[in-house]
Amino acid sequence: MTGDADYLVRAARHLAARGLSPGSSSNLSVRIGTRILLTPTGSSLSRVEAADLSEVSLEDGTVRTGRPSKEYPLHLAMYRQRPDATAVVHLHSPYATAISCLPPDEQGRAALPPLTPYRVMRLGDVPVAPYAAPGSAELAAGVELLAARAAVLLLAQHGSVVSGEGIDAAVDLAEELETAAQVTLLLHGRDPRTLPPDELAALRPPP
Repeated sequence: MTGDADYLVRAARHLAARGLSPGSSSNLSVRIGTRILLTPTGSSLSRVEAADLSEVSLEDGTVRTGRPSKEYPLHLAMYRQRPDATAVVHLHSPYATAISCLPPDEQGRAALPPLTPYRVMRLGDVPVAPYAAPGSAELAAGVELLAARAAVLLLAQHGSVVSGEGIDAAVDLAEELETAAQVTLLLHGRDPRTLPPDELAALRPPP
């Protein structure tokens, strides 16, 4: 447990140092068997300590220790739908949150055009879960409906939630999403080129 806790704290400090976790808004977790270790409620990722982390049952959502982030239901939803995932990162990073405030397309995908191959290869299609109050059962239900087909999601008017096979993988995806959102917004109104349609199928990752 100590190693997992230290690993989670290092990831939290990294994201805070990158400016991707304003205030006390973001939260991370790792799965250890049938339980998850989660950052606490009301704590900045820049200040969280291993002793502050909470433990929640993956099987029934019971809080075993500490005071977890109120967003823990959406972490549980991701784990339930993505059995290979062992880490979840939920951020309110500026550019991804800005994209989450734009209308999705007709298929419910985020306003992230296929500008670069890495945007497509790393993120695939990024669905947008409908708005629901932070920490609510409705928000978790919206995530659960989409998570089986996408490891990277946006939450409308809210931010992002990403899962990965290990905390490093989840952090990398969250950073990739933030960069894709930044590039999209930097090019807004400039009529950028997008990748040709015949390239996209080969680049998209498996669900």
